[in-house]
Amino acid sequence: MHCELLTVFPELIQAVSSQSIMKRAQQKGLLSIHAHNLRDYTHDPHRSTDDTPFGGGGGMVMKAEPIFLAIDAIQQTLGKIRILLPSPQGIRFSHGLAMELSRETRPLVFICGHYEGIDERVRTHLSVEEISLGDYVVTGGELPALMMIDAAMRHIPGVLGDPHSAEQESFVESLLDYPHFTRPADLRGQSVPDVLISGNHEAIRRWRRKESLRQTLLKRPDLLDHHPLNREDHQLLEEIEHDYTSAGCDPQRP
Repeated sequence: MHCELLTVFPELIQAVSSQSIMKRAQQKGLLSIHAHNLRDYTHDPHRSTDDTPFGGGGGMVMKAEPIFLAIDAIQQTLGKIRILLPSPQGIRFSHGLAMELSRETRPLVFICGHYEGIDERVRTHLSVEEISLGDYVVTGGELPALMMIDAAMRHIPGVLGDPHSAEQESFVESLLDYPHFTRPADLRGQSVPDVLISGNHEAIRRWRRKESLRQTLLKRPDLLDHHPLNREDHQLLEEIEHDYTSAGCDPQRP
């Protein structure tokens, strides 16, 4: 997975990408991350990457020319690329898109915006995919880009120490993950569920499946509409409903 990031804060990219699993993935040659300082593609004495907006208004707008020049340089070196723009106007980032990016053979180029936005000619002149992490606005595109890279790289074989970790997480099957516990077995009056220390692998598997369905029913019931449920799932959901009904609770209102 090859990632190029256009930014005015390359140190921020370096600070995150030089840590933890992202660092190890690069050391293994499974991931490459290169930050381009957009100021290197300017020609004025102040190395300006932004200017005041035409028509007036508050804030500054990132200039198109440094971005165009950076994209030209990358294309001359790497050939065909896929350009991504973190933006609240984009399509919603998802587990499926993360998997798609992890399998992308073209270099991924992330344009990290700042200030009031980017000159609209970047969108109209380049083949840009706008991607949103949610209905909110942050101060720059660096962290959203890094979050997308982090989510995608987990699906590259060899990145995670346990190859099954990515298969058991939330959204893999449109379901939320089951609860996790570790030592000690008793902590502040709370004990680990007996089934998890029983050694009965089938009972543990069934408990985890039931708890995954329970978490989804309680927190994101909409996901169940998109998940194909098998016979066991329906049985487990009936058990969950019975658990709450017996306790006089509504599973939709925990």
